[in-house]
Amino acid sequence: MFCKASLVTVALALMAAASPITQENGIVIPLGKRDSLTRADGSFDHEKAILHNVKTHNKYQHNLRNLQANTGSLPEGMEIKDFRAVPAALQKRATTSESLTDEEDDEEWAGTISIGTPAQSFLIDFDTGSSDLWVPSSSCTSSTCKSKHKYTASSSSTGSKKSGTFSIEYGDGSTVSGPIYTDTVTVAGLSVTGQYFSPVTTLSSSFSGDPIDGILGLAWPAISNLGQNPVFNTAISQGKTTAGVFGFKLASSGSTLLLGGTDTSKYTGSIEYHSIDTSTGFWQATGAKAIAGSKTAVSGFDTIIDSGTTIMYGPPSAVKSFYAAIPGSAVYDSSEGYYSYPCNSLPTVGFSWGGKTWAITDANFNLGSASSGQCVGALAGQDLGLGNNVWLLGDSFMKNVYTAFSFDQSSVGFATLS
Repeated sequence: MFCKASLVTVALALMAAASPITQENGIVIPLGKRDSLTRADGSFDHEKAILHNVKTHNKYQHNLRNLQANTGSLPEGMEIKDFRAVPAALQKRATTSESLTDEEDDEEWAGTISIGTPAQSFLIDFDTGSSDLWVPSSSCTSSTCKSKHKYTASSSSTGSKKSGTFSIEYGDGSTVSGPIYTDTVTVAGLSVTGQYFSPVTTLSSSFSGDPIDGILGLAWPAISNLGQNPVFNTAISQGKTTAGVFGFKLASSGSTLLLGGTDTSKYTGSIEYHSIDTSTGFWQATGAKAIAGSKTAVSGFDTIIDSGTTIMYGPPSAVKSFYAAIPGSAVYDSSEGYYSYPCNSLPTVGFSWGGKTWAITDANFNLGSASSGQCVGALAGQDLGLGNNVWLLGDSFMKNVYTAFSFDQSSVGFATLS
């Protein structure tokens, strides 16, 4: 169903650059793999989809707790909820390493960064839905850390231990936690000094089958667990880039992240920018419509754009209205919010923010077959605590467009892939 994932490019728009940045100006690195929600035979992996729902719910509950701690309150409609636990029947699968030879792997957008002096390299997941940098520490002795690259603080002349601790708890009772340090961090030639991060000494077993070493968050400082600027914001504040913009192309091959601008070789026409709600700490574009065929199924909602989430989510009642506009659709899993639809007759589906309708291809909307002639859709109804008017658009949406994230304009934009 998908092509084999091969390479992701992380490129840097240098301060002196006067012409469009192309791939030759960046660094080409392997794309870390992780199994998709579709099995190799094209069927929907229901168990894995449930685990993804748990992970996404807990990720945003951590984000909301960080937002409340950093700002003193939550925007109207957002709500702190209990963390979800992995269902007992799925706990073994949640902690079992999966094969990395599966070709249906285009859910994780990873590149190499370095930390310290001399440089220590790590394979990192670039995540627009979080705001912290963490990697495993050499002090981590758990089995999960054995296959990871680890940060050795004593080997870096520029590292400095700070007070406090970093911690994320997961629904299965496992954690990612460790001390707080500052050090030099380099991404595709862009180096920042004194960057806050955590070399974690405890790593959740849920990462045991994952090729990445850690995560680099690209959202706003307001949701940082560390309470500090994320890496790209540090680059802006230190004058390391003239544009507070970065752009993503996510695909099965040829994926790119460009820091300090957008890669004009990856899209055609202009970027359609839309304002975000800056009070949330997310890349939360306002005034969206969900389109199904010739109908506007739902309108007037916000959308968080998140490269670290595989599929798309909306409030259960809104998602129900969306699928009601698709003939032949039906509830597949009411508790997890998944729906099915006729595989061979999906109407045009997409989103609009007042300009163009950005359509989602059949391949990107289809999570796999569920029964004879029915496929599961990549939009699920879940209450993530984000409010009744906020949707979450992950890779199932982002793979259809070039996406630009602008701190300069407090906006997110979309363009047609070239």
